Amino acid sequence: MEFISADNIRELSNPGVVSRQLLNPENSASTRVTITEVHLEVGASQPRHTHDASEQIWYATKGSGKLLLENDTTKPFKAGDVVRFADKDVHGLLNDGNEEFVYVSVTAPPINFGYAYKDKK
Repeated sequence: MEFISADNIRELSNPGVVSRQLLNPENSASTRVTITEVHLEVGASQPRHTHDASEQIWYATKGSGKLLLENDTTKPFKAGDVVRFADKDVHGLLNDGNEEFVYVSVTAPPINFGYAYKDKK
């Protein structure tokens, strides 16, 4: 069994975005998944990007926004929705709603997301 205390959950941030690394290679021996809780302020975004060798599942828990997809397309994404991105799928998120947007991401195999954020706590 592994128990990860709140003190061992690292927060990464970019302007308007806080990513809580719930389970990742730095606080877990898991070789199968990374679990992240992501908070976006109103107007904040995560630019379009891809992951070469990992898939992601996002579960929206609060708010509404737009998925930023390939070919400059978008798709509404709101609390209760789930989306899965295969390896190399273009994805991102814009919080164009009127409240904080929160989603939980499961990434397999695990990724250490420190490279994508300016501030690390």
